[in-house]
Amino acid sequence: MGRDHNGRVRGELRIHLGAAPGVGKTFAMLGEAHRRVGRGADVVVGVVETHGRERTAGLLEGLEVVPRRTVRHGGTELHEMDLAAVLARRPQVVLVDELAHTNAPGSRHARRWQDVEELLDAGIDVISTVNVQHLESLGDVVETITGARQHETVPDEVVRRAEQIEIVDITPEALRRRLAHGNVYPPERVDAALAHYFRVPNLVALRELALLWIADEVDVALRRYRTEQQVSDVWETRERVVVALTGGRESETVLRRAARIAKRSGGADLMAVHVLRGDGLAPGRAGAPVVAADRVRRMAEGVGASVHTVVGESVDDALLDFARGVNATQLVLGTSRRSRLARVFDPGIGARVVQESGPIDVHMVTHSAAGRALRLPRLRSGLTPGRQALGWTAAVLGPAAATVLGIALTDWVDLSTDVVLYFLATVLAALAGGLGPALLAALLGGLLLNFFLSPPLYSLAIATPGNVITVAAMLLVGVLVALVVDRAARRAEQAARARAEAALLASFARTVLTRSDPLPRLLDRVRETWALRSVALLEQGEDRVWRRVACTGAAGACDRPERADVDVVVAPGLHLVGTGRALPAADRRLLEVVGGQALLALRGQRAEAGAADAERRAAANETRGALLSAVGHDLRSPLTSIKAAAGSLRDEHLPLGPDDRAELLATVEESADRLTGLVDNLLDSSRLAAGAVTPLLAPVGYDEVAATALLGLEGADRVRVEIGEDLPDVLADAGLLDRVLANVVDNALRHGGTEVVLRASAYSDRVELRVVDRGRGVAPRERDALFAAFQRLGDRDATSGLGLGLSVAQGLTVVMGGELTAEDTPGGGLTVVVSLPAAPVGVTR
Repeated sequence: MGRDHNGRVRGELRIHLGAAPGVGKTFAMLGEAHRRVGRGADVVVGVVETHGRERTAGLLEGLEVVPRRTVRHGGTELHEMDLAAVLARRPQVVLVDELAHTNAPGSRHARRWQDVEELLDAGIDVISTVNVQHLESLGDVVETITGARQHETVPDEVVRRAEQIEIVDITPEALRRRLAHGNVYPPERVDAALAHYFRVPNLVALRELALLWIADEVDVALRRYRTEQQVSDVWETRERVVVALTGGRESETVLRRAARIAKRSGGADLMAVHVLRGDGLAPGRAGAPVVAADRVRRMAEGVGASVHTVVGESVDDALLDFARGVNATQLVLGTSRRSRLARVFDPGIGARVVQESGPIDVHMVTHSAAGRALRLPRLRSGLTPGRQALGWTAAVLGPAAATVLGIALTDWVDLSTDVVLYFLATVLAALAGGLGPALLAALLGGLLLNFFLSPPLYSLAIATPGNVITVAAMLLVGVLVALVVDRAARRAEQAARARAEAALLASFARTVLTRSDPLPRLLDRVRETWALRSVALLEQGEDRVWRRVACTGAAGACDRPERADVDVVVAPGLHLVGTGRALPAADRRLLEVVGGQALLALRGQRAEAGAADAERRAAANETRGALLSAVGHDLRSPLTSIKAAAGSLRDEHLPLGPDDRAELLATVEESADRLTGLVDNLLDSSRLAAGAVTPLLAPVGYDEVAATALLGLEGADRVRVEIGEDLPDVLADAGLLDRVLANVVDNALRHGGTEVVLRASAYSDRVELRVVDRGRGVAPRERDALFAAFQRLGDRDATSGLGLGLSVAQGLTVVMGGELTAEDTPGGGLTVVVSLPAAPVGVTR
């Protein structure tokens, strides 16, 4: 058990995760409960949904069940878990089925996962179940796969916090057999389920989605453990290939080779890393970072690799640190472009990486530019330890060489030439190593000059004052040259760092400008660039409470500025914070600039939301304009008919027989009905546009609504209803659904031929009503316009209405949580499908 923020013992959560209904999650949960009871644990059942499955219900025997509480809502009785009773009973373990379930109105919490959180906070262990389609982050993916939208979801973070996640798996063929045998749904729902949600391709995709999600969660848990335990060794749990790119002409060859290696390794993750050295130089040529960044990114994205930019004082160390940080198993580099002569002095980055790689396999890729560069290794800017060692070596060897030359050439040169040689040795030492080696070379040179070349020879006695001046001059020259060297080195380091910062800022700016949702990606780039554990943008509201605008990295690690290791004020009440390590002052200054970019991204994000609202308002104005143009004719036409008929009836001089009067009265009635329908559609359309339609959802049957919707429809005798009475109820507003069916059927009667058929079927958690006609149908390219406002089948006929019928029907269906779509009728015609969620089990009218 863990502890919450108040130090109290928190219960453990175990979740059985399945890819689809019927895989056996509840069965597995109950089996686990019996095993725990057998071990002496105190286990109770908080809520278990058996869905009428006999084998599942049989496993409840022998388990203590806490009675559910009854909630009355809208004239119906709902049965929910009695959270208060479970807390009062206080068992060791409680079973809570269907984590994503929505509680009845009036419950303590809106969602069942919130009940589970309270149970865990009370120190009670919970075993629960959830399907992958109910995970919040996968809703759009599941809808794309199955065509069914999931309205009950659970936040991924709730599932991720579980101490144990067990996947319950079954093959698609076995699940379909289980479904066909009636072990999942009642017989009347089997055919529709097999034809829709439970098709083999859907089940294969959902199964893969569940396996990939659980694999990612295992990988996240592994990385978290490695970070917490400071594990630097590579654990080869999953193939990851890191390829180092410089942006040079050889990068394309190296990247393609790395992509082939990743593919042959079973589709391993491929990560392209571009290193900016601490001195601003990329592992290739000076000035490369700014030029190379775009090229590297385009090449990497072309082969499906993720792109990462890191900064390090040493390229080889930065590469290996990154590879170990992502638990990479293979590292791909290009062979050095430097010549063999240059590699004699410095073996290069590749050789050092191979030497220090440990368990990471290193691939050296040859390319056309390998070994062609003739330049010698360039000294790094700044007085590095290697350069200082060179300076001390020159400080000893330089005066010694000057002494040897002076003695060898004593017959050809005088003392002034010897002094120049010692000055040269002092300058070389200063250039190579700075102040310390320069002083050593000056002192050593003065002593050697005085002992070997200045009379009296082989004695340290100073015969003339000029020798003292010579030594002092050498010391002064050494100091001055060393100061210039040190200052130049600092300036070069500052300039190089500025180039590196400019490259990073350019990269961050591209992220802000080129991404549709740039803020999370920008924070992720900041986190990986400075090796932080988490990065967040916090905003303080008027209530003085800090809220995360965006966050990346370790969950829950960044919630208040005072708790962060890095805190940068972006704007009043807006802070960029990070955890993991403190940053030096220079990096904090750069982070302040990045904070400005984050502010721009945030403002852009909010501006997009404002633009979307403005676009919606513009669409509403456009609708008003279209309405005015349409009303001019469509409302006037029935009014004209009514006025003409009424005028004829009132004309005393016009001889009218009983049949004529009946015909004129029928015209008045018919025109009034048309006018009523037009006004109703106009009112519904305006209410939908204003978002003023609030449905009162309750269980209702398609058969009942269809019967009332057909009353008063012209041509209703041509409608054949084939809706079974045992069909599940839908969760809808009866009045709104009546308007939907009336509009859809009326449209079918106008354009659908001699007969219209109403059929209904159920699958998964939805019930579909099909309005089938045998008319001329609608071409696929015109389907999108079919439900648009003020459309009359391509605007060919302006006498039959405003063209709002199907538009209003679709809007009302969406408001009730359903969908209105069109498809071809087999053999010709159009079928309009009304799909609504089935009423929850146990909910009665």
